[in-house]
Amino acid sequence: MDVEKIKDIIASKPNLSTALGMEFISTPEGDTCMARMKVDERNRQPFGFLSGGASLALAENVAGVGSSALCPGCACVGIEVSGSHVKAVCEGDTVTAFARMLHQGSTLHVWNVDIKDTAGDLISNVRVTNYIIKQQK
Repeated sequence: MDVEKIKDIIASKPNLSTALGMEFISTPEGDTCMARMKVDERNRQPFGFLSGGASLALAENVAGVGSSALCPGCACVGIEVSGSHVKAVCEGDTVTAFARMLHQGSTLHVWNVDIKDTAGDLISNVRVTNYIIKQQK
């Protein structure tokens, strides 16, 4: 999935993705996209671990980027995010979110997002549902 145009939009003004240090990555698969995020002072708990909220934000944002890439000119907004955190990640590590489309309807997209650490261990599994809003011309 080519997310380069969406990356340009994200970089054009301050937002949550840039504030938390997310980097979006294109993939050769048409139903998959990725994002990376270094665990640092922007997205960790006071104890030095990746915040669960930051993990959910990463998942929702990568799914949003994927939906936006598939639906140019539409506003793609998360309407449900549900996740399970199964392992802690320490500051200094980098996590990668692997988002795969489960359902692509005309108004709803459902994504499964696995977040893994640099060792490849599962950190969180998140389900994201996006609502696709067609822009009026």
